[in-house]
Amino acid sequence: MSSQNANCTTITARARAVAAAVSVASAYGIKVESPYVLNNAYSLRVYLHPAPIVARVSTLTPVLRSPIESWLEREISVAEFLAARGAPVIAPSDRLRAIPHQHDGLLMSFWQYIPPVSDSLPEPQIIGRMLAELHALLQDYPGDLPLLVPPLNDIPRGLERLKQAGDILTTSDLTLLQETYERLLPQLTSDHTQPLHGDANALNLVPTAQGWLWNDFEDTCRGHIAWDLINLDEEGRAAYPHAPDSTVLEPYTKMRQLHAIVWVYALLPEFPNWSEHAKAMLNHLRDTQAISQ
Repeated sequence: MSSQNANCTTITARARAVAAAVSVASAYGIKVESPYVLNNAYSLRVYLHPAPIVARVSTLTPVLRSPIESWLEREISVAEFLAARGAPVIAPSDRLRAIPHQHDGLLMSFWQYIPPVSDSLPEPQIIGRMLAELHALLQDYPGDLPLLVPPLNDIPRGLERLKQAGDILTTSDLTLLQETYERLLPQLTSDHTQPLHGDANALNLVPTAQGWLWNDFEDTCRGHIAWDLINLDEEGRAAYPHAPDSTVLEPYTKMRQLHAIVWVYALLPEFPNWSEHAKAMLNHLRDTQAISQ
């Protein structure tokens, strides 16, 4: 697909997603005058101005996460649970039913719009401290959560899509990814699991007038806290009480890197402009494997 054709497809998909979100909101009597797209990557986030609502439309995530409805249901449930306990989170909107909504074949959820007060990122110590507090609250979450869904779901599905495509990666590259996954999988401990954010990184903390608020719980799952801690640097982990050492974190770090490689490559047909980034990550994995052998 040429860059021009890809851009046209992206614009069309974006307009469809915005229209779907506006249609659902309108059905609830919510007046939307000037919808504003905040982010458009694997999901589209649109501020339904002037209503204090952000719609998150699942545009590409269903490619690897199907049925996406179950992922959205978990996210809404966890966010409601945390908000009810006064946790610093962006909660589902109370202007619509707090469920996944569907329109024009697209699934979406609706969230409170709390404007950011800056584009800064939190200090590492803040992330570590807030993550420890979040984990403590999540311990009491009563719902069922699957085990480490980002790697256990996304990587196998991504590899299968790449194998079916046949022209994105060579056979040797596919073998490298598959063997890396099979080697790392037994190193992820099934002991001491608990509810996790699932994607606890600095970009998922929003600076608001209310302070830093956690966002984006789509990846919420059960697992060892190492999966959340690998997104923190040394300062961040030092602020997390009794953080596991580097030997425990290492296989999770490598699995996270593999997850990024497979995710990006599997969605290259939709994001062809990310090819150089994908190649750089895969080359790094090859180099790492060569050194270890």
